[in-house]
Amino acid sequence: MFRTALRNVLAHKARLLMTVLAVMLGVAFVSGTLVFTDTLSQALRGQSAKSYDDVAVAVEMYPNPEEARKTPGLSEAVVGKVAELDGVTSVTARVDGFAGVPDKNGKLIGLGWANKGTNFAPGKDGKDGAYAFTTGTGPVEARQVALDKDTADKGGYKVGDTVRVATNGPVQEYTLSGVFTTEDGAVNAGGSLVLFDTPVAQKLYLKPGYFKDLTVTAPGTDADKLLDQILKVVPKAATAQTGQSLADQQAKDIESGLGAFNQMLLGFAGIALFVGVFLISNTFTMLVAQRTKELALMRAVGASRKQITRSVLAEAGLVGLVASAVGYVLGIGLAVGLRSAMAAFELKVPDGPLVLEATPVLSAFGVGILITMLAAWLPGRRAAKIPPVAAMNSVHATPNTKSLVVRNAIGAALTALGAVLIVLGAGQGGDDGRMLIAGGAFVTLIGVIVLIPFLSRPVIAVIRPFFVTAFGISGRLAGLNAVRNPRRTGATASALAIGLTLVTGLSVLGATVGTALDKATTDQIKADYMVTMADGGQGLSNDALAALEKAPVVTAVSPQQAGALKIKGDYASASGVTPGDVEKVLDLNVVNGSLASLGEGRIAVDDKTAEKRGLKVGTKVPAAYMDKQKTTLTVGAIYEQSEFVSPVLIDKKLLDAHEQQAYIGQIFVSTDGGPTDANEKALAKAMGDNPAITVLDKKDIRDEFGGQINLMLNIMYGLLGMALIIAVLGVVNTLAMSVFERQQEIGMLRAIGLDRRRVKRMVRLEAVVISVFGAVVGIGLGSFLGWAIGETMKEQIPGYALVLPWDRIGIFLILAALVGVLASLWPARSAAKLNMLSAIKAE
Repeated sequence: MFRTALRNVLAHKARLLMTVLAVMLGVAFVSGTLVFTDTLSQALRGQSAKSYDDVAVAVEMYPNPEEARKTPGLSEAVVGKVAELDGVTSVTARVDGFAGVPDKNGKLIGLGWANKGTNFAPGKDGKDGAYAFTTGTGPVEARQVALDKDTADKGGYKVGDTVRVATNGPVQEYTLSGVFTTEDGAVNAGGSLVLFDTPVAQKLYLKPGYFKDLTVTAPGTDADKLLDQILKVVPKAATAQTGQSLADQQAKDIESGLGAFNQMLLGFAGIALFVGVFLISNTFTMLVAQRTKELALMRAVGASRKQITRSVLAEAGLVGLVASAVGYVLGIGLAVGLRSAMAAFELKVPDGPLVLEATPVLSAFGVGILITMLAAWLPGRRAAKIPPVAAMNSVHATPNTKSLVVRNAIGAALTALGAVLIVLGAGQGGDDGRMLIAGGAFVTLIGVIVLIPFLSRPVIAVIRPFFVTAFGISGRLAGLNAVRNPRRTGATASALAIGLTLVTGLSVLGATVGTALDKATTDQIKADYMVTMADGGQGLSNDALAALEKAPVVTAVSPQQAGALKIKGDYASASGVTPGDVEKVLDLNVVNGSLASLGEGRIAVDDKTAEKRGLKVGTKVPAAYMDKQKTTLTVGAIYEQSEFVSPVLIDKKLLDAHEQQAYIGQIFVSTDGGPTDANEKALAKAMGDNPAITVLDKKDIRDEFGGQINLMLNIMYGLLGMALIIAVLGVVNTLAMSVFERQQEIGMLRAIGLDRRRVKRMVRLEAVVISVFGAVVGIGLGSFLGWAIGETMKEQIPGYALVLPWDRIGIFLILAALVGVLASLWPARSAAKLNMLSAIKAE
């Protein structure tokens, strides 16, 4: 039987090639993901371990606001005490924060969030071990800086040049003292690194005389004993770890960080393999149909049902083995490609060899062979049921009425159960609701796949009249042929339906959230501009706000300064704003009271917070600032919840009195004459043409909030494209099988006058009908899932309302039809080439 299986594999190379392609794509994604993450993980672990090779103990201090008022960091006195401990040979103390450098055109170099500045900390030999200088030296004067090599090259800077450096304060000019290479994480993440003289860095990022962290070198000393000694010297708010513990922790963090990325790619590989199951099953169903007489004859001469089934499974195993081997090799190529892609996005991967461990190999071959044999099991089982009498005629075993009734009943039950779970999840909301929806979506998808042959007749009956009207007899024949074998049509359409369910669900969700954010931007922002830091995390300084307030073109300006108030025992997020101007730059819908009361020292709260805490206009509430100073505040206004401000508004001056350092996330600005190029340039000039500060108009603001959604959707579309490629192969298989089964019919049609052009059109339209059928099912189910997931998020998205992206849905239908046309090229050509006389006599 094994020899028979091998012969059959070699006899049907073209059709089995499509199965190999389907399995190969899924296996390539699985193995490529595992190889890439193993390689990246080992490279990052190696880099991390290298960073802490000479570190005995590392100390960090990030005190809370109350502690920071007493001790903002590790003082120079503490650093000196640590240096005096037995066995300590050196102590390197650091302080860091945001620092951005512009290129020659004034544009920020790097990614913003990964742009970093720190202090140059030379030892007794005048060198800092963390940096290797290629030219020049480290900064040892107040007006000097050094740059990493990538940043210097991108900006065209050389030693001795003047460099403008932006922090969260005004831009300052420095002289470039040197250029260095480093394994610092900021640079490897695609950012930049600026080294300052230590007193300058302390003044910029913390406070003169203080550091954020330090590392201790003590060769030959017991690190654990040294750790105990250091803990007695440093403040209680500081945390200390041995270098080995820190390296181990970073290795765990790396694994955790790569985990989500790994799971996402493996998820798409799973989708591809799941879709591939239908193609594989169709392929073996086709082969079994073509070999009906051969298999029946084998039964007649003594082959048992188990032997027939094993023969089909052996074929599947051989196909899976070849597909897995090719897929694994392609996966290695994919891993190399992903590594190169990261470099293209300016995300550096540390140097290291390609890691080829046993897990990706075993996973590739295990998944590929198992999936192929699993998909071929049902066709193999059907093949075993072929009666020996079939060897004397061409009667194929057809499904009986009972089996169809049972299948439809199971499909309907699963679909109903899944739909109920989805609706329950939508009603419950939150993470628990989304978990219910995920489970319901899986059950519903399985139910629809089981039920899809039953759905094919009514859905295609709706579609068919359009083809008959447009294409006449070819369209009519195509519609009839599409429902001739509902099981095969359903299995083919399922592949497209799965892909379009996911794509449509994402599109509905993205369009809904994007529209809500766009509406919020349009409805709630009166300001002409929003000013933010380029890194997205570093706050603007009071200097930037003061500069904007003095700008001649500015008519109103208000910050969104982050803060917090303890009201009735619980902390609430608060925004420090400018009374009198906040109403001019933001359109906050006031439910009761007046925002003018902010100028009288009162607070405003949003309606959700007011309802939750039982607050009304005029209510006096006991409160406390972050510095624990207690006060009594009066509610002066209640407004509708807004995306752009916190649940509590307070005069910025009141907040400043209790904050050590203001954190201003955004500044909203209205200008004389509205948004113009001249006004935008005037605002940038007022802030010293700081490359780290971005000035966004309303369109930019909408792009800022909606850009991430669109980026995510585009990535998802690209990854799901693999599932659609497999779906195309499935349509090719179905049509090829249909043409084979209908040789006599096609020959007869040719004999009575249907020319080759119309035969081709008939096969093409049949492919389009099947593809559009799958698209309709997928779009319907995807829209339902998009609605359900959106319902779980509507409490967090003001102005949420379901939006169906009809333009994208139309594109999906057109693409589905195009998929059908492309998939039909080879089968249509084969059908048109049939010799009518040979086809009529074919059995």
